[in-house]
Amino acid sequence: MTVVSSGTGRLSGKRALVTGAANGIGRAIARRFVSEGAKVFATDITWTDEDRHALPGARIDTLDVALEAEWQRIVSDIEGHCGGLDILVNNAGIGGGDAPIHTTSLDAWHRAHSVNLDGVFLGMKHAVPLMRLAGGGAIVNMGSIWGVAGTAGSAAYQSSKGAVSVLTRNGAITYAPENIRVNAIHPGLIATPMTASQPDELNENTRRMTPLGHPGTPDDIAAGALYLASDEAAFVTGAELAIDGGFLAQ
Repeated sequence: MTVVSSGTGRLSGKRALVTGAANGIGRAIARRFVSEGAKVFATDITWTDEDRHALPGARIDTLDVALEAEWQRIVSDIEGHCGGLDILVNNAGIGGGDAPIHTTSLDAWHRAHSVNLDGVFLGMKHAVPLMRLAGGGAIVNMGSIWGVAGTAGSAAYQSSKGAVSVLTRNGAITYAPENIRVNAIHPGLIATPMTASQPDELNENTRRMTPLGHPGTPDDIAAGALYLASDEAAFVTGAELAIDGGFLAQ
């Protein structure tokens, strides 16, 4: 069972942007950051009234992470509103289907990479100038166990998430001299709306392969994101944190 802290100010005074925040992992991260004292800009491509009401204390906006013009708009708004940015969580992502290479359409390939990889690249590209204004910052990119471990099918998804790992390490080395830390989280089987939309057989197979034997929760991922975003991780960059019930330890 995950126990969520009511907040001890670990992000007090920090300005954070969380993408894909309408539900699931992104919502849990945004909510946790608010509870820890951060000023949170929560974005997603669409929002329902229920989604908005689930994040009291956050500033809600729309953002299609695959479009550079959208990033330019959102960072301009953040700069005008609070002068800089301390934390970016590149969480937005899509599943991309379970097709193997030989049946994956080029459109499906491009779509998965445009959100899961281009979205991370664009977020880093446009967040770095704001973090320079702040004298440093922390970027947390959302990877996946399937970007590290191989399995049949899901070629587009696995490729896009695997590339996030390499981009994370590149960013960590490139921006370390400017006190901008870049790390990744690799979630395992997590109980989210996206997971619920997957075939039951796929989820059950992943559960069986998870040593702890059960799915994690979005709050499990939020706890890891909080650590990586906080000053407690001041000497952590280029790391890949697996929150996966032991999946990648095998």
